[in-house]
Amino acid sequence: MSVSRIPLRLALVGNPNCGKTALFNQITGSRQKVANYAGVTVERKEGRYTNRQGREYAVLDLPGAYSFNAASLDEAVTRDLCRGFLPGEPKPDVLVCVVDATNLRLHLRFALEVRNLGIPMILAVNLADVARKRGITIDLNALERELGIPVVETVAVRRHGAQALLDQIDRTAVSAHLPPQLAEGADLHAETRRLLSVAVGMPSRTARIDDALDRWLLHPLFGLLTLAVVMFLIFQAVYAWATPIMDGIDAGTAALGSWVGGVLPEGPLSSLLVDGIIAGLGGVIVFLPQILILFAFILALEESGYLPRAAFLLDRSMSAAGLSGRSFIPLLSSFACAIPGIMATRSIQDPRDRMATILVAPLMTCSARLPVYALLIGAFVPQRTVWGWFNLQGLVLFGLYAAAVASALVVSWIMKRVRRDKSEHALMLELPSYRIPHPRDLAIGLWERATIFLKRVGGIILALTVLLWFLLSYPGAPADATLPAIDYSFAGRIGHALTAVFSPLGFNWQICIALIPGLAAREVAVSSLATVYALSAADDDAASQALLPLIHDGWSLATGLSLLVWYIYAPMCISTLATIKRETNSWRKMGMATLYLFALAYVASFITYQVAVRLGAG
Repeated sequence: MSVSRIPLRLALVGNPNCGKTALFNQITGSRQKVANYAGVTVERKEGRYTNRQGREYAVLDLPGAYSFNAASLDEAVTRDLCRGFLPGEPKPDVLVCVVDATNLRLHLRFALEVRNLGIPMILAVNLADVARKRGITIDLNALERELGIPVVETVAVRRHGAQALLDQIDRTAVSAHLPPQLAEGADLHAETRRLLSVAVGMPSRTARIDDALDRWLLHPLFGLLTLAVVMFLIFQAVYAWATPIMDGIDAGTAALGSWVGGVLPEGPLSSLLVDGIIAGLGGVIVFLPQILILFAFILALEESGYLPRAAFLLDRSMSAAGLSGRSFIPLLSSFACAIPGIMATRSIQDPRDRMATILVAPLMTCSARLPVYALLIGAFVPQRTVWGWFNLQGLVLFGLYAAAVASALVVSWIMKRVRRDKSEHALMLELPSYRIPHPRDLAIGLWERATIFLKRVGGIILALTVLLWFLLSYPGAPADATLPAIDYSFAGRIGHALTAVFSPLGFNWQICIALIPGLAAREVAVSSLATVYALSAADDDAASQALLPLIHDGWSLATGLSLLVWYIYAPMCISTLATIKRETNSWRKMGMATLYLFALAYVASFITYQVAVRLGAG
């Protein structure tokens, strides 16, 4: 019996924090791809699943939604795709509505909306093991009878925890039984209460452990202190845990460069490989451990259910600055990369708060800045312990992140003072149950981010490194040259010309050269500096030195501090600016963000450099 080669479309829908993405990871494994839906900047996750009989499914992980009465772009995309109204996206053949077994009062109401679409549907009651531990009893047979659709139990974080769902998917796809629909205008809340009374026994609305943790973590004083300690420890770990791995990568890169330089005869090819590609890309890859450690903490906080509580906790202080508690998660995402952070603002319902969050998101210290910070901190801040416990370099890094956050709050406060609409908007947010992050989901998340980083290294950063090597190498010095050959190159001339603009900030011509390719991606600045210094070295021994000691010996402390401050503010990422344009559909707002960020960077760096020089650091 032949099986159709056209994959059936299976869509996972549900409220945020129901375990939908964990189920998606269980079903599809590594066969996933992430993109955006056509015409909208909403993340589109698609994977493939093939059953034992060889039938193939295209599995979609739809954005979380509380209702089809869409209040955000995320919910609108989920609604339109399920109804078949989204351009280029056929209607799903089967819907899997994932609900949290510990919070059926909220999740079942949305399941009723999904059922009314009239598409073959399965209800996946996830977190069933947690519900049993809390004494919650769910009669799956009664729930299936009352809803008129298949109901299965899943535990997404356990191996084979989705097997019952996979078996039911096959049966549902074959039978294509359409679910019954409620009468138009039916009270979904009343129907939800009826279902709960028939099929669910709930001893308490929340678990004791959740209440106990919330008494501490949501306390106006202790909760804020806990959040500050968590963030502080993250930045300490970024340095303390990553150093041994970074040392190994650095040594491996140096050994590879020496080996290639010894094998190849001296000439353009050797220079390209050793001084351009290996020096440039190696200078960026060495910071991958720090980036992954930062991502690991962010993913763990997200999976644990802590992030919505942090948003709730910070709502009052963020409202005073012209933002809302809902801005917290997009801004925290911007610590990884401003692009998904800006895209995450679509969950903010109020247009005014969303626009303010978009405009300050580039101020958050994204992971692309981390290589620059690590390089400059390593060059100018000694590696030592202070107060008996704390890594001094980690303290400086925490200070840079804190300065970015403080600057974002000041900017948003100024925007609040000048805008016409000064009304306040209450925060309504679901607080999910606490859960222990599953290693599998963390590993998949880290693998995705490592892949994205390495693709950037092998794509745009490699291309720009090769281009910069060419600009630094040609044209060669004339026969009567009195300066190093690099001064006569295209890049050397550009760098010397730009010093007229940036010399008040303490930037030399090498820094000015690195700023240009850094517009494409901030971390390119590190590979650019590595290439510049490798090609401007007086001899082979100097060229083989690591970039860090060269900067330490060649720059003043005032210059290092000025460049650190520059990278707090400067919008050195064209992709971020393009995302602002797409999300706001306004060239004016993108231009406004660009101008104010460059102005902040220039003024802050100028003040930093001039003050540092007067204090004797020049």
